[in-house]
Amino acid sequence: METIIQISQFIMSLSLLIVLHELGHFIPAKLFKTKVEKFYLFFDWPFSIFKKKFGNTEYGIGILPLGGYVKIAGMIDESMDQEQLSKEPEEWEFRSKPTWQRLIIMVGGVTVNLILGFLIYIMMLFVWGDGYISNDKIPYGAHLSSPVFESYGFQDGDLIVEVGDEKIIEFGSAEKRILIDGERNIKIKRNQEIISLTLPENIIDELLKNKGAGILSELRIYNTIDSLIEGNNALNVGFKVGDSIVGINGLSTPFYRDFRNELQKHKSQEVEISFFRNNLLKTIKVNTNKNGTIGYFKSNKLESSVIEFKKYSIVEAIPSGIKKGTQTLSNYVKSLSLIFNKEGAKQIGGFGSIGSMFSNKWDWQRFWAMTALLSIILAFMNILPIPALDGGHVMFLIYEMIAGKPPTDQFLTRAQVVGMVLLFSLLIYANGMDLYRFISG
Repeated sequence: METIIQISQFIMSLSLLIVLHELGHFIPAKLFKTKVEKFYLFFDWPFSIFKKKFGNTEYGIGILPLGGYVKIAGMIDESMDQEQLSKEPEEWEFRSKPTWQRLIIMVGGVTVNLILGFLIYIMMLFVWGDGYISNDKIPYGAHLSSPVFESYGFQDGDLIVEVGDEKIIEFGSAEKRILIDGERNIKIKRNQEIISLTLPENIIDELLKNKGAGILSELRIYNTIDSLIEGNNALNVGFKVGDSIVGINGLSTPFYRDFRNELQKHKSQEVEISFFRNNLLKTIKVNTNKNGTIGYFKSNKLESSVIEFKKYSIVEAIPSGIKKGTQTLSNYVKSLSLIFNKEGAKQIGGFGSIGSMFSNKWDWQRFWAMTALLSIILAFMNILPIPALDGGHVMFLIYEMIAGKPPTDQFLTRAQVVGMVLLFSLLIYANGMDLYRFISG
């Protein structure tokens, strides 16, 4: 059921983005009295699931969920329909319109996606506000996401406080700067001491292998019992809410993750647990269950205390949402250089990777956050000067405006074929990597 919810959110987001993108082409085409022959969500090859003709336009849903399209009369596009091109141009065809009108039609989809991304960020700030974990308010540092980072000079409990010459405000943003901006000189806080580190080049490979987990992931939180589960061993042997667990079998484990990991080594065994109650150190012996737990929930009070949260009025949300959208676009453009890294190329993913970023529970806030991100990515990718993309058509239109004449139909057709081959090759590679990761586990 969780997988179905995840897939449903992905398809819903993708469908919304495709329809609005194609409307960005459709509306100006209609305004300039250009005939639109088809408007499709998904590709109708080899057949369509649904189609209905209204006026001169056939509207439908295709069987192949790789995008969508509007078929504009008199235009060389992915349909590769050249029958009209063999005849004299009609006044309602794309090729008969002034260059500036054709340019507006072609950039319409990208424009809609960009505006949509900004608009979603604005509304998210207005409806939900914005929250982040304040780096300054973390008292006990964080756990390493992987032991491999110990070889780079990090320890459990460290906190990255500066990257380059910039202070880190939001926990988790340091790794983004290291990856995207290529900063190597950092400062970490360790037991109230500030330590400078210069990271080697291959830190990028390790961060990419870690799939977004960062260097420091989980905050170190004292292991205080928040609630006990009825019928479980912790309650039966006398633990109470508020007890602060600090050790197991003589090993010091004051932080929750350390205790949890150590407890996993003693499944279905008796262990001796040390804890503080009313500032007195006590011990209790308790049997773990087959899952390596004893039956309590830890307190999340520290996690709540380190969150900075701000509500926005609609007036405040507009500039802040535009700024968030601009930063998202900037970070995405900068991150594209990582695909030329050997490890970065391995991390490229297709529909499976994108779909997995949606929540497996219905979460409107995450849904809209993902839709905004995908809308901005779609806008940028489509404006790239690659034949078969909107940016390729724009490139040839700009050439026409400068040269005073368009490229030949034969050249445009060949360019379209080359662009489609490139795009489908990338699509096959990205989804092939998803399949490989799924099979290899």
